[in-house]
Amino acid sequence: MPITLLVTRDFDHMSAVAADVVQKNIARILAQKREFVLGLATGSSPTGLYKHLAKAANEGAFDSGRIRSFNLDEYVGLPGENPQQRALHPESYSYFMIQEFFGLLRKKFIETSVPYGTLIDQKQLTKELKAYPEDWQLLGQGAGRSIAIKAKAASKYLAWIKTAILDGYARKIQRAGGMDLQIIGVGGRGHVAFHESGIPFRNSKVLLVKLDGNTMGNAVADGHFQSKKEAPRYAISMGAELVYQARTVVLLASGERKVGPVAESLLGEVTPEVPISYGQVYAQRGGNLVYVVDQIAARELLACKDVRKKEKMEIKVL
Repeated sequence: MPITLLVTRDFDHMSAVAADVVQKNIARILAQKREFVLGLATGSSPTGLYKHLAKAANEGAFDSGRIRSFNLDEYVGLPGENPQQRALHPESYSYFMIQEFFGLLRKKFIETSVPYGTLIDQKQLTKELKAYPEDWQLLGQGAGRSIAIKAKAASKYLAWIKTAILDGYARKIQRAGGMDLQIIGVGGRGHVAFHESGIPFRNSKVLLVKLDGNTMGNAVADGHFQSKKEAPRYAISMGAELVYQARTVVLLASGERKVGPVAESLLGEVTPEVPISYGQVYAQRGGNLVYVVDQIAARELLACKDVRKKEKMEIKVL
């Protein structure tokens, strides 16, 4: 299936166009079945879309009471004495979703799910990883890597994380029938959620990720945490393999930092160095991939004269 590229004027225009794409998809699917399964992202990219989508739902454009949602990722190691405190920490992605989307809806979703990162005690995790080095291995070529826990881990705690936290989240999505539509943003290195640059695609359904020092440092510099000691050292994240199993994927990108990743993901080779490049495989297999980007983020892509590549895309400058 051709990749659709919608080029918008700016962030506000991108948000409105993306919301229209999502809204129409929801309405179409809900005319065919009882529930819609919606994949959600955090970060700045989807915030405008969420406001438009909540407004449309509140005005009756679609029935938000027939939607079940799953988020891409969540931190492990947020400050707090227990899972409840960690989930309600102002930097948790659960809290973000309440503030930016769920709390705006008059009629709530059937159910909202966020990866179970707040259930994990970071100190216990670190202790078990140190005590049972044979139970796991680091995968990836970059600074941020996934921690692959073996199927028969000797550590009961690590075995619980693999079975209940990682595989359990993937199973819950599967039981819901899979994602009808997944909203994603893109990181500065072409990563999606915490599927960092260099983490392999294979077996990347739900990942336990060891965050790199730069990620933690940036979280402090941006004011999210008071110190690097307070910043989480791990995260739970859907991987590219699971993200691109959705029947439709809507990718949002705006601004200068996204210029390179947007172009590389569509014009370059499929590589774990640019995780969103997996979208090319997804589209070739019949997936419905829609890029909604502003004209800045699309600049390098539109300047490319490689017609052979562009023939695989349907490009609309709005």
